[in-house]
Formats: sequence, C-alpha cells, structure tokens
Amino acid sequence: MFDLTGRRALVTGAGHGIGAAIALSLAQAGADVAVHYGQSATGAAEVVAEIVAAGRRAVALQADVTDSAAVDRLVEDAAAFLGGLDIVVCNAGHLVGRVPVADMSDEHFARVVDVNLGATFRTVRAALPHLRKAGARGRIITMSSLAAHNGGGPGSAVYAAAKAGIRGLTKGLAKELAADGITVNALAPGFIGDTAFHNTFTPPQAQQNIVAGVPLKRPGSVDEVAGAVVWLSSDAAGYTTGSTVDIDGGAWFR
Repeated sequence: MFDLTGRRALVTGAGHGIGAAIALSLAQAGADVAVHYGQSATGAAEVVAEIVAAGRRAVALQADVTDSAAVDRLVEDAAAFLGGLDIVVCNAGHLVGRVPVADMSDEHFARVVDVNLGATFRTVRAALPHLRKAGARGRIITMSSLAAHNGGGPGSAVYAAAKAGIRGLTKGLAKELAADGITVNALAPGFIGDTAFHNTFTPPQAQQNIVAGVPLKRPGSVDEVAGAVVWLSSDAAGYTTGSTVDIDGGAWFR
C-alpha cells in the first residue's frame, strides 16, 4: 500500500533540509521526482544524483515561487520530464526574518505571506490540470507548521498566520477537489533539528528551550516528516483528505 512505483512527483524547496528528505523518500518508495530549488542548486543536484543512482528518474528545476510565470514554467517542465504529475508537495517556504509586528514594514509582511501561502497557491493552481488527469492517484501535500497552532516564536506572528492560511487553503482545496478524486492534506512539523531554518533563525539556547518543552524531549528529524509524505502520497491514505498531520513530538495538544 505504500508502493509509489510509477508515480510522478514534484517537490518544491527540495534542495536541502525537509524538502530534500521528502524527494529522496518518495524516490525510495518508487516515485520519479522533479526536484525544485530556489537558490540551492548544488544541493538539488546532489539530491537528483542520489535518486538517479537508486534507479529512479529525477530532474532539478529552478524557479522563484513568488513569480506566477516562473511557477507555471516549473510545473510544465516537471510534467514534461515526468510525463505527468500524480503528487505535488508544496514544501517551499521561509520565515524571512524574525520581526515584531510593531516594527514590520508592509514589504516584509507581503514577502512572508507571498513566499509561504502565495507559493502554495501558485503551485497548486499550476498543477491542477495535471493532477486532474491523475484522478484518484492525485495527491497534494502542503506544509503548514506548529506555528499555525500556537502563533510561533518571537517575531514570527505573520509567518504563523501564513502557515495557518495554508491549513485553511488545504481544507478548502480538499472539498473543491474531492469530486476529482484528488486528496489534499497538510503537514504541521514542530521543531525539526539540524535544518537551515532553525540554524539560521533560532539561537542554540532557544533551540534547547524548545526541545525541553517537547513531551518526547528531542527534536524531530527530516526523515520523520518525509515518512508522513510517503504515507499521504500512497494508496494507504486514499481516504484521508482535508487533514493536518502534526509531527511535533506531542508539542501541540488540541
């Protein structure tokens, strides 16, 4: 039920970190993968090389996910290389910077929303004609965050709002696309260790404090996020849609 042989996947933001782990895990499950990157050309090339070495097809594609025309080209190039699309993982996103709302410019606000919620919207919109052809094999997986539940850390209120918007978009899309047989689900990772995200924006002491508040008392791993993507992409999750899967070690209890 978890075999993805013959499936064709596009993963955005897959040049490093969580996205790279997702692309590799999908390939290990049998999928061919288009590896999108924004600036991590070297990382994307390494991911592609590893996938090809494992016997699957892969291609690295660059695009600015805040540019509609660039996203349209990305999706068309991915579909042309793979011969269609069955799985789209909207992983691309960015904190941009920790800025309190009182000090935030309109430009910073717009950038945070655009690179997270806007990028997800553009990718899904461009991919829909291909996913509709895939029918019941069609899968959309978006990337929300624990921040969407709890408001995030210092200076990340707008990031949290954008990630909450992705949750709402996911639920709305699940209803909209149910008639096509396409499932749409979100992931909400908590503190995932050893990623550029936290190494850039979260000081070491703050990282330790976060882990201390996690019931499992450890960071999550990129592979644990990727495993959930494989499940949601597979036939085993065929009756799961409109859901947000929390991957946070128990940090959020409804």
